[in-house]
Amino acid sequence: MLRLLSGSARLAGVTGWPVAHSRSPRIHGTWLNRHGIDGAYLPLPIRPEDFSTVVPALAKAGFAGMNVTIPHKEAAFAVCDHVDEFARRAGAVNMLVFSERGIEGRNTDGYGFIANLRAHGVDPAAGPVLILGAGGAARGIGAALQDEGAKITFANRTPERAAALAMAMAGEVLPWERRAEALGDYALLINTTSLGMVHQPPLEMDLSHAHTSLAVADIIFAPLETALLRAARERGLTPVEGLGMLLHQAVPGFSAWFGVTPVVDEELYRIVAA
Repeated sequence: MLRLLSGSARLAGVTGWPVAHSRSPRIHGTWLNRHGIDGAYLPLPIRPEDFSTVVPALAKAGFAGMNVTIPHKEAAFAVCDHVDEFARRAGAVNMLVFSERGIEGRNTDGYGFIANLRAHGVDPAAGPVLILGAGGAARGIGAALQDEGAKITFANRTPERAAALAMAMAGEVLPWERRAEALGDYALLINTTSLGMVHQPPLEMDLSHAHTSLAVADIIFAPLETALLRAARERGLTPVEGLGMLLHQAVPGFSAWFGVTPVVDEELYRIVAA
């Protein structure tokens, strides 16, 4: 069914540099069609040097808000008039809401990760968590897990980054070279690094020391099943893929911009994975 926009259509989008690879327009476009909403969600390629002037201009032009991806997550803090508490703890903004109050920054990565865990039947507070990586994703996911009552440990190839993040978040540090042998101490393993992504080196991770109850999550969604997740599945562990996190983290933004709380279901998964 052809959906035509009116002069009062609600507008939102995703910005990055580049942004053509983003699957967010497909997610939000599916929901807009499903709910018959007079609105559009656009890819907005913005050069880093233009970010601080273009984003406020879009707010003044009537946009409802936008998602923010690489390399703009730090710059997004600077353009915000308000940043919610979780985004401050996470150290990153991935969602902007434009209103009469100004520009508000939020972080939905942690929300999306926890929702995806639960969709896979995994209790985020089942036991200690080992997070591989020490970037913005590790921080956002770690903060969300702490809110659920989980004890978190970071392991990173650059130990200084893991130590700094652990200190900032009251977590613990595990040396990178001990990540495999220590698996028996954890209920959940999370890869937040780029290792295992298409065109990136593989993540070398021996799962033989894991308990059979271990859940293994990877925030990578290209490929849909990483080598880590395949190894977990073959061992009878619980794999948690990254595409679900992407879908669930989009829910709060769509709700804020278009006034409807959408549902993540199998149809959406098929459309976005295609």
